[in-house]
Amino acid sequence: MNYYDIPTDKLLKIKTLGELKSTSYEPISIKEELRKNLIKNLQAKKNIFEGIWGYEDTVIPDIERAILAKHNINFLGLRGQAKTRIARMMTHLLDEYIPVLAGSDLNDDPFKPLSRYGKDQIEEHGDQTPITWMHRSERYTEKLATPDVTIADLIGDVDPIKAASLKLPYSDERVIHYGLIPRSHRAIFVINELPDLQARIQVALFNILQEGDIQIRGFKLRLPLDVQFVFTANPEDYTNRGSIVTPLKDRIDSQIITHYPKSIDIGKKITEQEANLEAVQKDTVIVFDLMKDLIEQIAFEARDSEYVDAKSGVSARLTISAYENLISAAERRRLINAEKATHVRIADMIGVLPAITGKVELVYEGEQEGPGIVAQNLVGKAIRKLFIEYFPDPEQLRKNKEGKNPYKEITDWFEKGNMIDLLHDFDAKGYETELMQIPGLKELVVDQHGKQSKEFQLFLMEFALHGLAEYSMLSKHKLERGMQFKDLLSSMFSMPEDDANDEDIY
Repeated sequence: MNYYDIPTDKLLKIKTLGELKSTSYEPISIKEELRKNLIKNLQAKKNIFEGIWGYEDTVIPDIERAILAKHNINFLGLRGQAKTRIARMMTHLLDEYIPVLAGSDLNDDPFKPLSRYGKDQIEEHGDQTPITWMHRSERYTEKLATPDVTIADLIGDVDPIKAASLKLPYSDERVIHYGLIPRSHRAIFVINELPDLQARIQVALFNILQEGDIQIRGFKLRLPLDVQFVFTANPEDYTNRGSIVTPLKDRIDSQIITHYPKSIDIGKKITEQEANLEAVQKDTVIVFDLMKDLIEQIAFEARDSEYVDAKSGVSARLTISAYENLISAAERRRLINAEKATHVRIADMIGVLPAITGKVELVYEGEQEGPGIVAQNLVGKAIRKLFIEYFPDPEQLRKNKEGKNPYKEITDWFEKGNMIDLLHDFDAKGYETELMQIPGLKELVVDQHGKQSKEFQLFLMEFALHGLAEYSMLSKHKLERGMQFKDLLSSMFSMPEDDANDEDIY
């Protein structure tokens, strides 16, 4: 009987060592198991790491090579690069169930018991030794490295309560309380943020990684642990909290470098996949692709910003939170105006700002500016970047003075002293009315994007105003309840009455 061909329901009915012996089961190490199942998936063209976008040609091939080589792995990269998520997904490469001696703390293989308990059980019961079946989901242990982690936590220690209750001397192996690593025998063990682990604790991992054995309080134990180790770490120069000691780094076979999305399209896939939205939000808030692009562009701008600490990184959680806040801002406006549905607006970016300020680490210059100003600046740069993909480049128009200026009618109207206030909570009619009063604005959008829907054209009209402000052709000021657009020159001599102390934003 081939063990791997036994249906799951029949497999789980095997309850004793003798019954297991009647199958073709043979113990293999977890690294061999991962390798075997990866080979099957590669041959079947099956992607185990579904939902991990942007790593198809970089990180995932490195992981597959490391697994085929039966290596322990360290994922090195900035925060929010899916390091832990990938480690958790490695459990999909494990067999669905494996046999374990019933009652064993160390997941003893019935054919190769590791613990004193396991050996005693087989000696006492023989073929009647009871076994249980362990699902792949139970074969994963994760520990966050913090300064207070001890050797007892990871490896184990003598348990005086166990010694007293069993009336055993401290010299008896049975008084040991095993830590997380021995209990992860035949499993995947992950240590997140490895540099945060104290150096003396890292040293305790040397023998486990190299020899597969452990030492506890002078006990001469030879426990050939079978563990697939996965570590995650930020680059060592990211923090002063610690680093990976060189001998430990030397014992980790493969170090795989992760990275942020390299394109806006990949970023959008990640954000839409991970955003936690209610069904009613998806049904009642319509989001244009341009707005999705803007959200992703904010993260790209933050990663290049002189105000943001590049060593800290800008997590994908920024765009996920920003997108969720964007939808919520539009939903709030819909509820206030009792509308059945709404489209996102640039004005809804007011909801994005809190998601940015809490997700970026600022350098000294950024702290001086303040997180709010930096967030506004990042949104402004994103608008400036994408503006020229939808409208003529104002910089080029300035250089080519003889050419037609499609923005002249708009800027002339503002130069005459006109201004508009775009409030955050405008209903659909008020929003349209305010935009339509600007001569030349609708014509600009129709000329460039005449085939688009009316709703998207209104969005582009608002987008054009923000873009012109970013290129210093208009000025915009933050009001308590919205945004005011006016002529750039006149704004130098007067400030909005609602908030005379506010500066231009974005």
